[in-house]
Amino acid sequence: MNQDSQLSRDAERSDTRPILIIPYMWIGDFVRNHTVVRVLNERWPNRPVDLLTTSLCAPLVDYMPGVRQGIVWDLPRSRLAVGRQLGLAKLLRERNYGTALVLPRTWKAAIAPALAGIPERIGFVGEFRFGLLNRWRCGEKKLPRFIDKNAALARPDGAPLPAEWPVPQLRVPAEDIARWRKANGLSAGATVALAPGSVGVSKRWTYYPEAARLLAERGLEVWVVGGPGEKRLAQEIVAAGGPGVRDLTGTDLRNGVLAMAAAGVAISNDSGLMHIAAALGTPTMGIFGPTSPYLWAPLNGLAATVVQDKSVLSCQPCQSTICKMNDHRCMRDIAAAEVVGIAARVLRARAQ
Repeated sequence: MNQDSQLSRDAERSDTRPILIIPYMWIGDFVRNHTVVRVLNERWPNRPVDLLTTSLCAPLVDYMPGVRQGIVWDLPRSRLAVGRQLGLAKLLRERNYGTALVLPRTWKAAIAPALAGIPERIGFVGEFRFGLLNRWRCGEKKLPRFIDKNAALARPDGAPLPAEWPVPQLRVPAEDIARWRKANGLSAGATVALAPGSVGVSKRWTYYPEAARLLAERGLEVWVVGGPGEKRLAQEIVAAGGPGVRDLTGTDLRNGVLAMAAAGVAISNDSGLMHIAAALGTPTMGIFGPTSPYLWAPLNGLAATVVQDKSVLSCQPCQSTICKMNDHRCMRDIAAAEVVGIAARVLRARAQ
């Protein structure tokens, strides 16, 4: 390392100004943002890192090492909401941030950091955000993966990407899991958590009810995990699976985090709960159809990536939220018995 590089490195390590991350607010993307936190922690070990968050994602911040605090502020998706932007800017100004990383490429995401006068506002040009950002980056389209686009902003401009990024981490204390099990009347036996929801119906595997029945027949406890939008589906799964299947869907994301932390294995569509389970270190089976595992699977790796391999589908991966051809074969050709067999092997391997 030459002298100039050493001086630059020493300056970074002596910097103590707090950093704000403006992340994507979908649950899975929010979890993956923890890689950005870890890159910043390594580059600037003495600079606190905060995350802007919605009320929905706020529970995740409590389990993210390296994050000082979450700034909870809900902005509507469909309109500018000038009053809310001004209120957020005032709050950010009071926190004296030295740097803001604006991960979303939208114009709206960069407004409050600019109004707050944060000295260094980093992001891709996106929707022509000249003036709102003052450290804008180019070359976004050359970065194939979502994580490459985001984590690159935490590195010096022009720095090459590493061979591997640090993986997202969520850490739940064992005593929290024990209290949660007791409060919900759950045993400490072998359990499988099913996450049947997703954003976009095309990413939803068809056979969760049958899989729940097969798992229960093997003597396994089965939990259905998700938000209020999965309540009807959870009821169908419980009805098919019998008394060994519990509906644990609800409105509090913290409940989903604790369920995934407590489970022996998680079976999930390409969804936020898949990323939560993987970041927790729970063996996770991700079922992929219209989306690409290379682009969207967790960096943490999966116990199994389940895709149909019975035929070559020219439309796969289509990245579409609704199937427009081949009658959803990319998901329908994945049999329940196949998924249950893999889950049983994962549980056996974990018990060894």
